[in-house]
Amino acid sequence: MDGDIRLWDIASRRTVCQFPGHQGAVQGLAVSTDGRVLVSCGTDSTVRLWGVPVSTLLEEDVSSDKSAPLETYVWKNAFRAVDHQWNFDRFATGGAGVDIWNHNRSAPEQSFEWGTDTVVSIKFNPGQPDILATSASDRSIAIYDLRMGKPAAKFIMRTRTNSISWNPMEPINFTAANEDSNCYSFDSRKLNEAKCVHKDHVSAVMDIDYSPTGREFVTGSYDRTVRIFQYNGGHSREIYHTKRMQRVFCVKFSCDASYVISGSDDTNLRLWKAKASEQLGVLLPREQKKHEYNEAVKNRYKHLPEVKRIVRHRHLPKPVYKAAATLREMTESRRKKHEKRKAHSAPGSIIEEPLRKRKIIKVE
Repeated sequence: MDGDIRLWDIASRRTVCQFPGHQGAVQGLAVSTDGRVLVSCGTDSTVRLWGVPVSTLLEEDVSSDKSAPLETYVWKNAFRAVDHQWNFDRFATGGAGVDIWNHNRSAPEQSFEWGTDTVVSIKFNPGQPDILATSASDRSIAIYDLRMGKPAAKFIMRTRTNSISWNPMEPINFTAANEDSNCYSFDSRKLNEAKCVHKDHVSAVMDIDYSPTGREFVTGSYDRTVRIFQYNGGHSREIYHTKRMQRVFCVKFSCDASYVISGSDDTNLRLWKAKASEQLGVLLPREQKKHEYNEAVKNRYKHLPEVKRIVRHRHLPKPVYKAAATLREMTESRRKKHEKRKAHSAPGSIIEEPLRKRKIIKVE
C-alpha cells in the first residue's frame, strides 16, 4: 500500500531486491513466464516493467539493493489488477476497462469496455494464451478472446467476485472467489450454472490461487483465515489461522505445490505448509514408507465415523466458530421458510433452483 515492491528469498526470509517507484498503492503484480520481467500497476495510473535479478545465494546483505524500472507507462486512469500472458510478451491491466499491452509499446494494443464500472481481477488462461477472464465491481464475470477483438461471454452474479483463478490442469475451468463467503467453480463453455460451490468461509473471500497440480486451491478471506479446498470438494480440507493474523487479502501457492504464502492486513507475509502434517527435509526410505502406509490406512478407513471425525476435526477461532453457527442457523431458517411457502402455494407456482444456478442473475 505504500508503493514499495520487494523480492523475497523464502529460505533466508530476507529481501533480495527492492523496487521503489509507485506514488500510491500497488494494486497488481505479474511476472512473465520466464521469470525475468515483473509488471506492476497501481493507483498512480502507471504501469512499470522491472528486471528481476537472477536468483543466487548471496552471502552479503543485499536488502539495500534498489532497482530502476525498465519502462514506465503513464495512462489516464488508475489500475486495479494486472496479469501476464503465458509464453508471450503481452500483459493485461484492469481498471476502468481492460487494456492489452506489449513490452515494446507505450500505449495499449487493444482496449475492451463492456459497460463495467471497475475491473477488480484479471487472469489469462494457461492453456489458451489469447483468452482471459475478468471480474468487475458490477458483479459481472466476463471472458475475452484477443483473437476476436471483442468480448466472448459475460454473466452477472448476485454478489461481487473479488478474484478469479484458472485451473492449470483443466484450463476450461475456473473458480471465482465471491463476496458471499463462497467460491464457485465454472466451466467456461457453460456459464449458466456453477459446477461446484465451495463453502466454509464466514466472510467475503478476497483472493484465490490454484495449486500447480490443479487438484487443490487456496483461498484467503476477510474472516482472517486461509483455507485449502479440493478442486471438486464442497468443504475445505484445511484451515490456517493465528491470533495475530488479520484480514487476508492475497494468497499464492508455491510452484512446487508444497507451500502457501499469505499476505494480510497486519503487514506480514506468512509461509504455510500445504500439508500441515508433512515432514520437511530429507526422509529415510523407512520413514517414507511409514508415511505412505499411514496415509493409505487413513484413506482406507476414512468413511468410518470415528476416523472421519479425527481426520476432519479442526480447531477454529471463537469468532469464526460462532459466525459459522449463525450462518447455518440463517440458512436453515431460509430453507424452512421456503418449504412453508411452497406448501401453501399452488402446485408448480414456486420453482426450485439449486444454489449453483440461483446465484447467477443473467448470462449475456
